[in-house]
Amino acid sequence: MRFMHTADWHIGKRLNSFDLLADQQAVFTEIRQIAQEEQVDAVVIAGDVYDRALANEESVHAVNEMIQTLNLTDGLPLLVISGNHDSPVRLGTGSPWFKATQYYLHTTLAQAIDEPIVLGDTQFFLLPFWQPFAARQYFGDEQLTTVPLAMTAIVQAMQAKFVPDKKHVLVAHFFAAGSSQTDSETTSRVGGLDAVPVDLLAPFDYVALGHLHSHQALHEDKVRYSGSPLKFSASEAKDTKGVWIVDTTAGTIDWRPLTPPHDLQAITASFADLTKPDFLPPDQQQDYLAITLTDTEVIPNVMQILRSQYPHILEIQRAHGRDRAADTPALTVRRHLDPLTLAADFYTEMQESAPTERQKQWLAETWAEMGAEK
Repeated sequence: MRFMHTADWHIGKRLNSFDLLADQQAVFTEIRQIAQEEQVDAVVIAGDVYDRALANEESVHAVNEMIQTLNLTDGLPLLVISGNHDSPVRLGTGSPWFKATQYYLHTTLAQAIDEPIVLGDTQFFLLPFWQPFAARQYFGDEQLTTVPLAMTAIVQAMQAKFVPDKKHVLVAHFFAAGSSQTDSETTSRVGGLDAVPVDLLAPFDYVALGHLHSHQALHEDKVRYSGSPLKFSASEAKDTKGVWIVDTTAGTIDWRPLTPPHDLQAITASFADLTKPDFLPPDQQQDYLAITLTDTEVIPNVMQILRSQYPHILEIQRAHGRDRAADTPALTVRRHLDPLTLAADFYTEMQESAPTERQKQWLAETWAEMGAEK
């Protein structure tokens, strides 16, 4: 059995103010190409297909097209679970008849235990994001109050269904003990602060995890995160995105990198260097940039100036703060101005860029509501 392990697509996610859907569709094309080149027998998606439980119409349309392309056009079996960002009910709509095309979508703990999937020489257990109360309900055991206790019961129940002559793969979405997180990930863990002990996963030949966005979040031979296909924060700037190709017959696990249309870079430099035409190669000027300025002086309209050269700036921070002495005259109270102008001026002084028209509209609406409440 040879399958692809991917996860955390987060379709519908925005990176600050930037819509990532076009990038997500482009990287999906890469995922599909790798699946074809590697001649995989199935594709595993270990949760967080969507970024929001209430996905918008555009996101739903995009996911439907991706699933149909892999499953119906390419004829690949799909093994998919819901993550903590997904709505199990919405994602699982239609799942009873998806099996007719070997699209196996599990969104409940009961499915994970009662309905293992056998493909080739491998038996898959699809465990969606869960909370301990689901284990208490399934097992009828009120003593399962912690993640380790609940996971112990879950693994034992799965082991009871192991087919002896098959390999056994767990697909799950949780925080495994010893893992490290990045800024883009929710702090939500199964059961709050508890983590799943890695040693409980020993009975499985491979554990395909989702939830953490770096494939290097956990260093275990048989228990791995695939990470997200795109970088979602500056803390992931040095990360390599990709998918795992797992061959249960040969016992091999290989990494295949992805190259999105826009990379994400974290850059520390002076304003003078950044404004040089050749500071970054032309193709990198379109990347998503998290910039840290080394300057301390006030730079008027710094965001607008830099965005004229780098249109996908995510944020601008200061490495050493700003020269507060230079700020003092600008912070003089000008009582003759109306409140909306004062607020816009203050925003410009603090952010070194003027508020957008949409932000001005929000400010005006809020001020009007405050006046109406008096």
